Amino acid sequence: MTEHQYRTEEFQVDGDALLSRLRELIHEGNIRRITIKNEEGKALMDIPLTFGVVGALLAPQLAAIGAIAALVTRCTIVVEKETEI
Repeated sequence: MTEHQYRTEEFQVDGDALLSRLRELIHEGNIRRITIKNEEGKALMDIPLTFGVVGALLAPQLAAIGAIAALVTRCTIVVEKETEI
């Protein structure tokens, strides 16, 4: 049986690069959760991802992220990744 651990990574991005960076991260795979924070560190959006959640299922979240990107100049993307032991 495989055990799983989780680690987090943080990325600072400008608002206009938010969507493209998120798409890159999602395509990398093994992501469990994505949190978007504003410059003050307040969580604006928290997206749990499960295996197989891609494409049309993420469309509503990506639309909301686009709206957030228009409002923020700089934000932090916190990515929780699953790693096998």
